[in-house]
Amino acid sequence: MSDKKKVLFVCTGNTCRSPMAEGLFRKLVEGNPAYELLGSAGVAAYAGDRMSSETASVLRGNSADAIVDGFRSRPVDREMLERATHVFAMTESHLDMLVHSFPDYAEKCNLVCDFVSFNGKVGLDLPDPIGQGPRAYQAVAQVLKKALPSLVMFMDGDLDGEVS
Repeated sequence: MSDKKKVLFVCTGNTCRSPMAEGLFRKLVEGNPAYELLGSAGVAAYAGDRMSSETASVLRGNSADAIVDGFRSRPVDREMLERATHVFAMTESHLDMLVHSFPDYAEKCNLVCDFVSFNGKVGLDLPDPIGQGPRAYQAVAQVLKKALPSLVMFMDGDLDGEVS
């Protein structure tokens, strides 16, 4: 069995937050053979949509645009969860939907902010930026840039109960 960490990000429509997390995470672990990014999906996604233009802009601005041109949304399914070793949801409601729809994979699922503290709080939801303009997307990117390294630490077993 492979020790490779196979990561999936999940949001609602798979056009904003989860593709942003996918792109930023891909850049973060680039060249690290311990990780295989399975991509992203949505709990209520339509197959084939492009990511939002604001998400694409944020990824380009962070030199994390490898996925932008070929990206298409997809609904989360059992096969994705079967392949994944780690699934990171953007909100508690996404996590609840995953756990209730796919209880056999619940132990693989966490919130993207489960291992990082914001103003003394851990496990916060990542707000949906849709319809709120470029600043909201930039804010989501800032949260992700703080949270994603903590996911790597968690998956590598380097957290030791510490959350920063």
